[in-house]
Amino acid sequence: MITPKAGSILLGTTRPAELRDWYRKALAPGHEGEGPIDLGGFLLVIDQRDDVDAKNGEPGRMILNFHVDDFDAVEAQLRAAGVDWVVPGADRPSGRFGTFSDPDGNYLQIIQFKQDG
Repeated sequence: MITPKAGSILLGTTRPAELRDWYRKALAPGHEGEGPIDLGGFLLVIDQRDDVDAKNGEPGRMILNFHVDDFDAVEAQLRAAGVDWVVPGADRPSGRFGTFSDPDGNYLQIIQFKQDG
């Protein structure tokens, strides 16, 4: 059996320019151009859609997670970008988690898992 490798996600929105600017500012400050945004080898494709609402009515249904090595540094970058925190950084048994939302109300998380040992 073949296990396909996830390579990108399509994010449909009613306001692609605003969402693209937000993602660049918060998560990919070095990104330029109008194509997919490279999030560490995983591509984010933002597309104008007429079949979605302006705000996500069920943002907890699917959460995009970013695994980080330095939670504090990434949290500071996100705070500087002015993200809206749904659940500020907190320790859990498996590591440190922080949940924030984009302008469309989609949830994202940064996670620094504890190292076994």
